Amino acid sequence: MKTIIAVVFAAVLALATVVMGQEPNHPPQAPHPPEPDPLAHLMFPPDMILSHASQLNLTDEQKAFMRSEVQKATASFQDLQWKLQDQMQLLHDTMKSSSVNEAQALAQLDKVLDVEREIKRLHIALAVRLKNHLTPEQQDQLHKMMDHHGPMPGGD
Repeated sequence: MKTIIAVVFAAVLALATVVMGQEPNHPPQAPHPPEPDPLAHLMFPPDMILSHASQLNLTDEQKAFMRSEVQKATASFQDLQWKLQDQMQLLHDTMKSSSVNEAQALAQLDKVLDVEREIKRLHIALAVRLKNHLTPEQQDQLHKMMDHHGPMPGGD
């Protein structure tokens, strides 16, 4: 799942870079470091949960539920990634002319932002469903693992 999220964000960044690079009279800007996710300490990356299943004493029901939810979310993320790429391409096409129709560009930007919102909503919904299927003790164990080892690379 994190791979798909990373691919989605990389695609958005790459397409946004292309769009921004096409604008006249704007020098390239240095990338800003990503802001930390204010919810990261409240959620658990699915791969962290599943890779520590035995240490967390996950039940078979918990493991089956989590695998099923991750599979469903992965399929949805893939569809949204394609939709986002299509909408970003349309925004790029709108922005590439020397005279841009502002209303059309902003309407297309709204479509891009709508897909990004769907992606974030799906991400949070998955995190909530997984967290709700963990016992308070399992959540405490995961918090300790995160505190001790830090968040996993690309973690939520």
